Amino acid sequence: MPGKVVLFYPPYEGDPLGAPLCLLALAATLREEGFQPVIIDAAIHPDYKQRVCDELEEALCLGISVLTGPMIRGAIEVAKAAKSLMPKLPVIFGGWHPTLLPDETLAEPYVDVVVRGQGEITLCEIAQALATKRSLKDIAGISWKTGAMRTHNPDRKVEPLDNLPLSAFDMADFDAYEAAGGGRKLAYATSIGCPYACNYCTDMVFYKRRFNALPAERVVQELTTLVTRYRIDEVALLDSNFPVDLKRAMAIAKGIYDSGIKFKWTFQASTDFICRMSEDDLRLLGASGVSYMGFGTESTSESVLKLMNKRHQRVNEMYETARRAAIGGIRVTFNLIFGYPGETEADRITTFQTMSDIGEQFHNVRFSPNIFTPYPGIPIWPQLRELGVLEPESLQAWGEMALGANMLPWLKGAELARLNRMLDYFLLNNQLRKRAKRESWIRRLTRSVVQVPVRWRLRSSRYSFPWEIWLTQRSERLVLRRSLVTGQELPKDAANVC
Repeated sequence: MPGKVVLFYPPYEGDPLGAPLCLLALAATLREEGFQPVIIDAAIHPDYKQRVCDELEEALCLGISVLTGPMIRGAIEVAKAAKSLMPKLPVIFGGWHPTLLPDETLAEPYVDVVVRGQGEITLCEIAQALATKRSLKDIAGISWKTGAMRTHNPDRKVEPLDNLPLSAFDMADFDAYEAAGGGRKLAYATSIGCPYACNYCTDMVFYKRRFNALPAERVVQELTTLVTRYRIDEVALLDSNFPVDLKRAMAIAKGIYDSGIKFKWTFQASTDFICRMSEDDLRLLGASGVSYMGFGTESTSESVLKLMNKRHQRVNEMYETARRAAIGGIRVTFNLIFGYPGETEADRITTFQTMSDIGEQFHNVRFSPNIFTPYPGIPIWPQLRELGVLEPESLQAWGEMALGANMLPWLKGAELARLNRMLDYFLLNNQLRKRAKRESWIRRLTRSVVQVPVRWRLRSSRYSFPWEIWLTQRSERLVLRRSLVTGQELPKDAANVC
């Protein structure tokens, strides 16, 4: 073996979807080139820092994949420990956050190299250079430093996904993930990238609006094999927008259905693509095992959608998406963003009222409301700085930023309190209409008392003296955020998928 490469995935809030796909993809390519990858995931290794340190002897490097937010704290902790133990060992950061802010990440004394964007081939070339003691100067897609001098090599050309090997799922401990997450789940990606250019989304910055997909035949063959081999119950597709190529998406659904192998699968999409499907297509999706779809609808105000550059998003298609999903027996979540720059209270009222109407008509719909969070690298940062948003200026500062926390100077005091009250009533209204199979008499009585006044408040936008909220606190726990990948409840500071 040319050498060992240690790969680490830091801790994060929420249950794992399975082994981190990013590290399994890196491991597969490293193995093809003869390297020995070692994966340590904090989700199933509570003693992750010690395990990483134990593996560093004779390692060529330590690679850490990082998302924006609290996950950065674990990455810093392990990187510092590694440097303390082995000061000359190269520490490599990759993933979304380092790609979006490579110079700021590289400025930290415990980071030697940043892999920007797609990392499978890049990391192999770094490992080869380290194994043969060659310079990193000719490796595309990295930022690196010698002493205080930071160098940003040219970007790497995007590699078609079909040129890359199957991720190293055989390295995943599915029993351990089942114990940690409560089910046998698999994270898988049939594609990366989304063709749209929403102003708040990091996806367009990371993938530059390129849609890069596996052929339908390969997806069906791999998924059915993996589900059978590892006894998987549910597959969460991590695609940014799964049905961009509708013909391919339906070929995948048909291939899974025809295989006769039963499992649930979930994905993210935009409503315009679902509305281009026929009702029979939605029935096929449901029959193939699709149990859930997540949508970044964000707002029903035409002016806000325009500010967001979501010109593809239409309110009538939100209704139609909910209707068609119901035909296939598929649950959906509509993600909502409030506090976007330029949004008025009238815009919020429009969104609350329209979404409440959708929720009344379609019982398969849930909602995940969020305060606008400015992620690194998004196109509207120049405007946000002019409006007084303070951007974190170091890797550690981004790690201290609680996702979902309000960073917006224009949303404070009485206005923020009123928005939170509106959110409480909106969520309460939508939860009250969903009857549990075994409902306590307290909840049944509470629902009969407060349902009508709660709907009146949403229609009239009057929220003073919130007696309904106080009354229902004993019988209702409001779910604030849901994953757009699976629909499951998210902790307050957990990252959602754009």
